[in-house]
Amino acid sequence: MERRIKLLYIITIVAILAFLGMQAYWLYGRYEFSLSEYDSYASAKIVEAVDNLGKLGKNRRVNWAEKDGEELAHRSNYNINHHTDSAGRKRITATIRSQKYFAHKLLGITERRELTPEESQRAALMVLENETLAETRRQSYDASNAPSDAAVWGAFERSEAEFLAPLTTGMVDSVLRMHGLDADIRLVVTDTMMWQPSVIHHASAVSPTTVISVPYSELECKSVVVTCHIPVSKIFHDMTGTLVVVALLSLFLIICLILQFATILKLSRLDRMRNSFITTMIHELKRPISTFKMCVSGLENKRMMEDRAVRKELLSETRNALDNLSAYFSRLRDITFNDVEQIPLNIRDVNLHELFESVAGATAVPSGKAVVIKNEIAPAVEVSADRTHLYNVVSNLVENAVKYSGPSVEITAEAAVDGANVVLRISDTGNGISPADLRHIFKRFYRGQASGGDQPGMGLGLAYARLLVEAHGGDISVASKEGEGTCFTIRLPQ
Repeated sequence: MERRIKLLYIITIVAILAFLGMQAYWLYGRYEFSLSEYDSYASAKIVEAVDNLGKLGKNRRVNWAEKDGEELAHRSNYNINHHTDSAGRKRITATIRSQKYFAHKLLGITERRELTPEESQRAALMVLENETLAETRRQSYDASNAPSDAAVWGAFERSEAEFLAPLTTGMVDSVLRMHGLDADIRLVVTDTMMWQPSVIHHASAVSPTTVISVPYSELECKSVVVTCHIPVSKIFHDMTGTLVVVALLSLFLIICLILQFATILKLSRLDRMRNSFITTMIHELKRPISTFKMCVSGLENKRMMEDRAVRKELLSETRNALDNLSAYFSRLRDITFNDVEQIPLNIRDVNLHELFESVAGATAVPSGKAVVIKNEIAPAVEVSADRTHLYNVVSNLVENAVKYSGPSVEITAEAAVDGANVVLRISDTGNGISPADLRHIFKRFYRGQASGGDQPGMGLGLAYARLLVEAHGGDISVASKEGEGTCFTIRLPQ
């Protein structure tokens, strides 16, 4: 049975650890999925932000305070040329010609105001007649790796936007912060044209970051590289519901496993107590049965029966054996009562000094053990109680003091009247009771560490004593220190 319990204990621990491992693995997968979702969200917002900034760049006008209030104007021409190089490979050349100029300066207007349509047209004609009046850019690019002509036309527009109003990290950062994204931003020029955004997903689960590269001027190989820091706290906040459900479910299942194992341990303990009960009952019944057999054998011996003293001794031994057997069955009966009021009591005045003397005289002392019993109860101290039950309580305490002690023990009984109560103290110099056992010694079938397996018993003695004391309306308490002894205090109402 013990081997099965140990095996079950190991299986229970393994099951709990395996379940926790599976839950941790599942939660990690859910956490990674949430990080991937945030990757996708951040990537989409960053691409959208760069694209919108490119569209705004075409219509952007330089602030008057930065350009002395002058209006920026521009003209652009785009051209795509498909041709074959000397090696016979198809090539695509994209040519862009852009001009930008300040119309206010050309027209000699110094006041800060918007130009009329006629003034804007006159400034444009001046540039057309004399190109040196404008800042001109003419650039050809090898766009052979472009996915389509439509992509090149879109690149023309973004290149023009960059020419008119260059993109800055501050512009990108302000837009991203509006979406709650914390990122490090860099503007880079690559070796080749990039036509699609690229995403490097997070590699670490502890400090996850996503790197997104978005081209904003493909023809000039310009890209914005955004390193987005994924907020782990936000991920966990979004997973709060899942974490709570998993924690509660895990706790519930673990508690079920623990309760299951505790129930099995309890059943095992009950099985041991049953075996101990049977063994103890056999031990307790052996003595009176042996006495009866001896007495019956004596009754068959005519010579012994003719001796009056022997006959009297046999009858006395038989009577004592019957009394002990009756008391034993009374204890078994009383301990089964759930309510102390069910225990029948024969209340009368009991002299505590005489009661303890009778207990001391009837106490069996094992051979080889020195037992000193001191009766320090005043002869006049009396209490209203059931003598038989009170005798059993005191006898149980004295027997325990003798049983759980070393080679020698001193047992002392004291009593005093305390107001409306009589206080009886029985102390000994035995082994004492450990703090772990002290909290449980009055429980039914509980046997402390000191009892071990050397002493017979069912763990009912002190539970029976408390039951009888409470049936009298009193209480029993204990104070003990290991290695020094124990003192039981019984308080009974007068």
